[in-house]
Amino acid sequence: MNFRILMMSVAMAATAGAVWAKLPAAPADPAKAAEAKAKADEAAKKDADLLGKYQDKAVANYRKNKGIKGPVPKAGGK
Repeated sequence: MNFRILMMSVAMAATAGAVWAKLPAAPADPAKAAEAKAKADEAAKKDADLLGKYQDKAVANYRKNKGIKGPVPKAGGK
């Protein structure tokens, strides 16, 4: 029984070491990396524009429902 426990412990330790081993990074292609970065930057800009648009829409809806009159404050409180 003790031999079985010892063998299972050794097997699990060896397996854990293999599972947690860090694999080397894949070689990076500069052209693909630049293209992916450009695509991510474009998507982030589009998302930021949409977020601003929908925030303005939410503020307008809130002001309309609360009956708030007057000029709309600028973004950032300035």
